[in-house]
Amino acid sequence: MAAPRFTDQLNVQIGNEFAAHNQYLACAVHYDALTMPQLAAFFYGQALEERLHAMMMVQYLLDTDAPVQIPGVEAPVSAFEDVVAPIALALEQEKRVTEQINGLLRIAREENDFASEQFMQWFIKEQVEEVATMNDLLAVVTRSKDDINAIEDWVAREQGAGDADPTAPPAAGA
Repeated sequence: MAAPRFTDQLNVQIGNEFAAHNQYLACAVHYDALTMPQLAAFFYGQALEERLHAMMMVQYLLDTDAPVQIPGVEAPVSAFEDVVAPIALALEQEKRVTEQINGLLRIAREENDFASEQFMQWFIKEQVEEVATMNDLLAVVTRSKDDINAIEDWVAREQGAGDADPTAPPAAGA
């Protein structure tokens, strides 16, 4: 069984992942309302990815006979001043999630919970990718904020759906 201190914090992280899911939905809806289908699709995809992360964590808890608690989450920010604001918010969110994931890994190490430490390795790699993606997107959207078509073209060209990661942990319900 995984260390209780780790599983308690992983349950908290499940809520953080669902909150990120909701925030990305709000970003997607913002771009959908602006008739920016490429950026909307990107954020709808990001929302699904955050939900998948939560479900991976649920499956890990189930696999280790640890209790699963699905916490409630606060409402996301849903009003944005321009096309840049949702991406700036998303970058800050990814940086915060990176700190949370690093904290989970730290707890697993402190508790000598080797299985949980190994489980978190995939999320460490994922967060490097997520922060880099949002950094790039923020740079492009900031530079092209007055040319929505240029933003849409860049997203269509550079942010296409990638292949599923065969190293990803299994997700509950998948």
